[in-house]
Parts: sequence; structure tokens; C-alpha cells
Amino acid sequence: MTQRPKTLVGKGREAMLNIIDADSFIDGKIGDATLDTNLGPGALIGTATMSGETVTVITNDAKARNPRFPVVYAGIIGLEEAYKMAQAVYLTMEADKNLPKKRPLVLVIDSPGNAPGKVEEFFGMNLATGSYQLALAEARTAGHPIIAMIVGRAISGAFLCHGLQADRILALPQTLGTMIHVMPLSSIARITKRDVELLETLSQTNPVFASGAGFFYKLGGLEEIIEDPADMPKAIVRHIQEIYKLKSEGKWNELGPCSRGTLGTARGGRVARKKVLDLMQTQYAKLEEAFLA
Repeated sequence: MTQRPKTLVGKGREAMLNIIDADSFIDGKIGDATLDTNLGPGALIGTATMSGETVTVITNDAKARNPRFPVVYAGIIGLEEAYKMAQAVYLTMEADKNLPKKRPLVLVIDSPGNAPGKVEEFFGMNLATGSYQLALAEARTAGHPIIAMIVGRAISGAFLCHGLQADRILALPQTLGTMIHVMPLSSIARITKRDVELLETLSQTNPVFASGAGFFYKLGGLEEIIEDPADMPKAIVRHIQEIYKLKSEGKWNELGPCSRGTLGTARGGRVARKKVLDLMQTQYAKLEEAFLA
């Protein structure tokens, strides 16, 4: 009997503990600061080591439920979770502000989305997730290597704030249950006024509509697909060292969001991207010339 591959969907805490050095995780502690563990219980955050080097780990825990927000469960990133994650990033930057070598941030991702309720919308869910995105962007440009490791679901707004600002994005394969997409086909159908059946057909061949790690890799959204979960630690450490090197050489265009379009073009997943960008630049130059005339 063939053994079924072991999925890590819904097991963010387990995945995180398997990635870091054994017994190195200190829950809620970053530098001299201590996070409120009752705030945003779905966000599992702390300090650990990988190959003996200090890292900040930010994980969304699908086993936790936020008692103050009924819609925050099963790995959903809610209002409190997003702000707590942002706080962790800024505390990391503060802890290393006088150090020449900035510690890495390792994001362990398994979230089905944000799914805000009326209370979260009223108090500014978008501001919370935007704050987390901004924090990661500031940490990345300040020299902190940021690795996003997708072990389960990376979907919708949760992936936008918890992953897409990383220097490098890695993922386990679709055979282990990973799901990656910014928007479900049902939502795309409502926006584009196209039948779901048509979009499902397109999703079999077109990486724009597909949700698997392989398609996202073709688009340049993933730096690497890690076939065996046991290989995650060494792969993450390898990418961290590469990021340090590229940042020291000033090759920022090979990291973060700016690098993904180029990577997608090289892999054949974004064949029209350069043409569109060139056309936009040409049109912009004409408008600028007319405006300054």
C-alpha cells in the first residue's frame, strides 16, 4: 500500500517547530520586548534559531481561535493577528537597529484568508493588514532577509499581507495540499462576469487563473518548490544566505516583489508583461513631454 504524503495544512505550529532548531523557540519574545500572547491568538510569534543563527518566526496557527472575533479561526488572519504580526516586525527592526547584520524573518504560511466580519471592517481590517505589509516592506529594505514558507494555504488578502512582501517565497508542492491563489475562481467570475465553468477550464492551462504551486512558480511567484518537508530548514537557510549576499551587492531588483515579474517572464508565465510595461512607458513619456512643453 502506497503511503499517503503527509500534509501540513492546518499544522502551522508543527511546521514552524520542524523548521527551526530543536527547542529553540521562545514564544512572544523578540529582543527585550514581550508580546501579549492573549492578543491575536491566531498569530504564533517569537524568537528561534536556525543553524544556530537568531531569527524571528511569524506563523499563523490554524489550531487557535480568537474568542473576541468569531470569524477568526482555522488559520484566518484577523484584525488583532495582523497588528500583532506588524508589531513583531517592528520589534525585530528595533532589536537590530544598531547591528550591521540584521536577523532574518521567517514567515510560515497556512491561511485561508482574512474573512473579516462587520466588527473588523468597522475598526479597519484593511488598515491592519496594510500595516503588516508596510512593516515587512520596511524590514526588507532595512536589510532583514525575509523568507515566506508556504506549508498549506496561501489565499487572498492573508497572502497579500503575510507573504508577498518577502524577499523569497518557497512552497511545498500541491501534492501535499498547498493552495496558492490571490482570488478564488468564484470571486473572479463575479468580477469578470464570466462563467465559473469557463474559468475552471482556463485554470487547467493558464497560470493566471490556476491555484497550484506549479502554476504560481511559472508566474515567478515562487522562488522554489520544496518537494520534501524535511528539506525546508536547509532550503530556508540557503536562501537566507543568498539574500544577504545579494543585498550586500546592491542587487535589490533580484529580491522581493520587483523580482517576480522578471522571473515569471523568464519562466514563460508572463509573456505579455514586458510588452505592456514598454507600451505604458512609451505612453507616459509622450504625456510627460506634452505636459512639460
